[in-house]
Amino acid sequence: MNVQPRLMEPRDIRQCVEHISAHPVLGPRYGGLIEQLPSAIHFALANETARFYVFEEPTRLLAAAMGVFVSDDFVQKLKTTPLFWVGPELVTRIIAGKSPLLSPAEVRDANSAVGLNWVVWHFTCHPGDFFGEIMMLAMTRFDQDHRGLRFREVIGQADCLEHYNGMRNGGGLYFDRFRGAYGNYPELNAGNFPDEPRNCGLTRDLAVTQPSSWLGSLIVSYAPPRLGLTRSEQRLLLAARDGQTDKQLSDRLGISIHVVKRRWRMIYDRAACLPDLLGLRMEAEARGRGEEKKQRILDYVRKHPEELHPVSRKLLK
Repeated sequence: MNVQPRLMEPRDIRQCVEHISAHPVLGPRYGGLIEQLPSAIHFALANETARFYVFEEPTRLLAAAMGVFVSDDFVQKLKTTPLFWVGPELVTRIIAGKSPLLSPAEVRDANSAVGLNWVVWHFTCHPGDFFGEIMMLAMTRFDQDHRGLRFREVIGQADCLEHYNGMRNGGGLYFDRFRGAYGNYPELNAGNFPDEPRNCGLTRDLAVTQPSSWLGSLIVSYAPPRLGLTRSEQRLLLAARDGQTDKQLSDRLGISIHVVKRRWRMIYDRAACLPDLLGLRMEAEARGRGEEKKQRILDYVRKHPEELHPVSRKLLK
């Protein structure tokens, strides 16, 4: 299988909606709301905190993975009887002007204080279409983009038996609506898998009890950032992780070479205030070794992804 995930773009929305509409489980679940789904996805993509991915073969879209940061109120209602389907409920609320999605400022503040709630909107792989392989790719990409965030709770719904087992293998727990708590998974098979909301997830408090699982390790990976980077400095480092030159960074970020170099200098100045952090020799004779400092900083943020997520320095203090 030669499939790689990439970020969804507005041009992908039509094909993504067609894919969901044709899905044997998700399509019927939306009913007439499927006509409102493109507008809801456009709304979410306009929020820079959303991370939607598509998985393609050369001739067709195989899957889409969509997840959003949401309010505490939405998560509580999601776990309260009567349970509802996440996708149609999000569309209904967004179209009605009552979106539960967090704004970039709300994501920044929650990541600096109480923690974030992340909800799976959809994982749309059709049954039999490399489901396990694509789910592993989705988990890898999600990990790359989200490790280091201060999660409060991660929750999704199982759309089919394979999805159900994948969430269990990833470290999520089953939400028992009768007890109102996460716990063990009931044993289900293709013959007794009912079409009802089945929530699976993990809270930060529960993650410490199973740090060896993928989801548990993701949640407990958070540590307070120490560099205090601005969002523009974080964007530079995010783009630089792939080994791009300053000229390439200038083109990719749409800023001048002068601005790129100025941002590097600001990052070096921040690192100089914490010499133990990077082991940088900042004495006079080492000040000209820009490439060495750059590589050490990049090595550090690869190991400490919390430095690259939006934070409020005021709230962290």
